[in-house]
Amino acid sequence: MEFLFSQKSNFKILNFEAQSQKEYYLLPILFILFSINSFSQEKSKDSIKVKQLDEVLVSAVRATNKTPVSFTNVTNKDFQNRNLGQDIPILLNFLPSVVTTSDAGNGVGYTGIRVRGTDATRVNVTINGIPYNDSESSGTFFVNISDFASSVESLQLQRGVGTSTNGAGAFGASLNLLTDSYSKKNFGEISNSFGSFNTKKSTVKFSTGLMNDHFEIAGRLSQINSDGYIDRAFSNLKSYFLQGTYVGKTTLIKALVFGGKEKTYQSWYGVDGETMNGDRTFNFAGMYTDAFGNIRFYDNQTDNYQQDHYQLHWNEKISSKWNTNLAIHYTKGKGYYEEYQNNQNFADYGLTPITVNGTTIDTTDLIRQKWLDNDFYGTTFSANYKDNKVDFIFGGAYNQYKGKHFGEVIWARYASTSELGDHYYDNHGNKNDGNVFAKINYQLSAKWSLYGDLQFRQVQYKADGVAAGIADDTFNFFNPKAGITYMANSKNTFYFSYAKANREPNRTDYEGGSVKPEKLDDYELGWRYATKKVKWNATIYYMAYKDQLILTGNLDAVGNPIRSNSEKSYRLGLELDATLAISKQVSIRPNITISQNKNVDLNVDSVNLGNKNIAYSPNLVAGNCLVYQPRNGFQIALLSKFVGDQYLNNIELEDAKLPNYFVNDLNVSYQIYPKSIFSSIVFTGLCNNIFSKKYSSNGYMYDIYPYYYPQAGRIFLVGMTLKF
Repeated sequence: MEFLFSQKSNFKILNFEAQSQKEYYLLPILFILFSINSFSQEKSKDSIKVKQLDEVLVSAVRATNKTPVSFTNVTNKDFQNRNLGQDIPILLNFLPSVVTTSDAGNGVGYTGIRVRGTDATRVNVTINGIPYNDSESSGTFFVNISDFASSVESLQLQRGVGTSTNGAGAFGASLNLLTDSYSKKNFGEISNSFGSFNTKKSTVKFSTGLMNDHFEIAGRLSQINSDGYIDRAFSNLKSYFLQGTYVGKTTLIKALVFGGKEKTYQSWYGVDGETMNGDRTFNFAGMYTDAFGNIRFYDNQTDNYQQDHYQLHWNEKISSKWNTNLAIHYTKGKGYYEEYQNNQNFADYGLTPITVNGTTIDTTDLIRQKWLDNDFYGTTFSANYKDNKVDFIFGGAYNQYKGKHFGEVIWARYASTSELGDHYYDNHGNKNDGNVFAKINYQLSAKWSLYGDLQFRQVQYKADGVAAGIADDTFNFFNPKAGITYMANSKNTFYFSYAKANREPNRTDYEGGSVKPEKLDDYELGWRYATKKVKWNATIYYMAYKDQLILTGNLDAVGNPIRSNSEKSYRLGLELDATLAISKQVSIRPNITISQNKNVDLNVDSVNLGNKNIAYSPNLVAGNCLVYQPRNGFQIALLSKFVGDQYLNNIELEDAKLPNYFVNDLNVSYQIYPKSIFSSIVFTGLCNNIFSKKYSSNGYMYDIYPYYYPQAGRIFLVGMTLKF
């Protein structure tokens, strides 16, 4: 497989094949639901008041108010009024220390997220505790499971190293998502939205409710289409979510199948400054010169991918103090990206020169597809003991990844001796990833508590292929964490923590030759204040890196971001976020991050350049949400975001600076309760960038020339949801 990344780091070229006509919306979990009758007898005769057992799915990887780390909890209610087709990173744009971007310029299709200046490959993502990051690139591609926000019950974003989790090591943040809980009552929802750039979203959700007080089947179907802001940057996205649930007094069993198909026109090339000044939406993708010297654009310069996820969870509450979780999972992904290429050398495709009318020909125009066919499977587990003083969790995971990478030429002006279906390269990547961890939060007294967290992780990775070089490495990482929390009174809580993290290189890091794993020491000092009307969090962090793989700002020959080890670097910052109830109708939620992000004594081509800013790391990021609720069911929100200057490389060239920007969104929602078949009708409206600010949220360097990703001006989206 090969990836083409913009410097927002999740600039992937993966795709789906037009697979055999298998039934797309599956119901394989029904047999599981009705084969677990042995659990119908309750395991305990004690009158245990069971909490929502769904929480066990993520309890092993989530932080609580007693955990000495910086985090934000988000529920579905917090973003449902803005969930009109844009991707999950865009919905999280207004959280502390978060910067997001969109290839197509309007939040649909490929999107990216950075936290504290670190890119998406350093953000550990889990879904119900199961790793979601791609095993080889470490990227997260929510475009593959579009509209997933419609099936998310809650999520937690931990900043910094955070607590031990499964999958790729967290170097900037951890994002864990909990999918929809079961519903006791049956329901249905039909949602439709449309808006700028011919964007349309259709979603249908349903639940049978608990049948016989034990069984539930629920699901969702979604389709999103958009032309995109950038020329030809269309998206055609389909997704599904289906779950079966068994609920007992002390038992919860869930079987989930979810996934999606995406077809997007490539919009990851960006645009140079001169072209952008004349035509902000220009897209180089698909541009070629035909046999008559005319400039044309290939209409199928697309990215195509299908991804299907299967999860089975068994949660058991053994007693009032013990509960356990066991999960098995499997993910199948297959797809390709297709592109027109001018004047390609025969030798690069295993072709031999040909002679036409006495002239030797060894180059040709062609259309190629680069494929990825992968399988990811494994298990996660945890056990939790909790009483008045001790909250202890033991858990871990073991996962395997097997990826095939190959290329095909589907058309050529001069095909030489090739046959349709021939592979001009075949590469493989295999990865085994296992970890075990133990966490404890011990209440020393009414005011003091101690936190400890130990994790051992082993990664075995073997890959071949010209694009990735040759990798055959085994990494053994020990990641200890410790902290202390002081509850001064009912309003004020203070904490301090230390965490060590280690992280392996990704696939494309090996093409540069020798590469080292990254190391991070993270120190966090925090203060939480909470009353009925005022809540705030303040965190001072110092993240000291050894051999950090920093983005250089350049791309390799196939578009992968080039990273190199920086011997010593750090991120030092202050994060502030608050929720203030001004009155019963008005509240504000401001946040700000002030930071310094430096490479120390940066060495480039044997020249010491001193301390330089780390690329893609703004020193100031701020956001705010002003909410006005004049009456029940009616809400108006003004959302604001400021992102400071960013450098596109690590040597602070003025020509390589991404200018700061300040944008504002307006969100309106109104819910009515008609006396009809519908229990409620919700009307929503969203205007992104209401002042039509011209800005670019991302970029990269091509040699000495900066390229940018322009974002759309004013965007309108409106929607209606019928609930019954």
